[in-house]
Amino acid sequence: MVVGYHRLRLLHDGAQTFPAMLEAIAHARSTICLETYILRDDHVGQTFAYALAERARAGVEVNLLYDAWGSSVSGDYVASLEEAGVRVVAFRPVRMALQNRKLLRHVVRRNHRKSLIVDSHIAFTGGINICGDYAPKDITSAPPWRDTHLALEGPAALELQYFFLRTWTKAKGPAIDEPRYSVSGRRADPRVRVITSDMHRGRASIRDAYRAAIKSAKRRIWITNAYFLPSLGLLHALNDAAKRGVDVRLMVAGTTDVPAVLHASRSIYGRLLESGARLYEWTGRVLHAKTAVVDGHWSTVGSSNLDMQSLRQNLEANAIIEDERFALAMEAMFLSDLPHCHEVTRTSWGKRPPWERAASWAAYLFRDWL
Repeated sequence: MVVGYHRLRLLHDGAQTFPAMLEAIAHARSTICLETYILRDDHVGQTFAYALAERARAGVEVNLLYDAWGSSVSGDYVASLEEAGVRVVAFRPVRMALQNRKLLRHVVRRNHRKSLIVDSHIAFTGGINICGDYAPKDITSAPPWRDTHLALEGPAALELQYFFLRTWTKAKGPAIDEPRYSVSGRRADPRVRVITSDMHRGRASIRDAYRAAIKSAKRRIWITNAYFLPSLGLLHALNDAAKRGVDVRLMVAGTTDVPAVLHASRSIYGRLLESGARLYEWTGRVLHAKTAVVDGHWSTVGSSNLDMQSLRQNLEANAIIEDERFALAMEAMFLSDLPHCHEVTRTSWGKRPPWERAASWAAYLFRDWL
């Protein structure tokens, strides 16, 4: 759909996202910038490697930035990419952390973004990494993770590219061929924006955007977030919204790859339920999406979880869209996901076993490190 100066497409799971990204890569003529938290040399990683290598051999400047902590790739995998002409950079390798005086900050602050920018005009961002966790069932026997991505064409692609190149430079990436990277058409569009937490600036921008939307909400707040451990400020804002009659619904992961976060998250359910919010835990396959829609107008799709790691430490990227038609699509997606969830009620919450209460309390004590 067309929103402002942009063309947008909401992408559901890897089954829609991977083909769209690979098609954009295949049509690249000048530049490709790919940034991911998790890169694996499994079937999906190999498919992307082949696509990137083919474009590099065709003369496209291909930049691949992956997080060294989150990724798992072999030396042969990286070498084959570099041999084809792909410029590969690992963000903050552990070996560099050992040489860094600020060791803890170097290790903790990760690049959690998932962005692809092609020819300075077509871009993708959201929660999906480059790995087989999201592969369709015909490729893997494991159920694919539930996640959401966004494809966009327009000025916001240049914003994603700008932040990619800033991080690329900070990570000591090779010099870029600047004339290849267009800056024409970089104009503000209040209806479609990209906000990021960067290396040094704007660390609270995503948190502040959420808080402003929640505080101004009058009708409904529907949030899907895989790792839900919000700051006290966001938690108070959600409680206050529910108390003033806003339809607050929170969809969180009941099946997760990080059980400690789930236990810690459950420790705050009581306050939310008492305020009138409704809580849904996704069951079955892993929920990994990070989206929200407020008042049928304000929406966000991105990489940022609502936990301390994302909101205070990681490099993240979220798209903010202010449009009724896009919000309608987001609400439809939320409603289609509800049948896969179990609603947590005040009654069921009060009946949880003692061991679960203790586990939640203990995990919450270490919430800043999860």
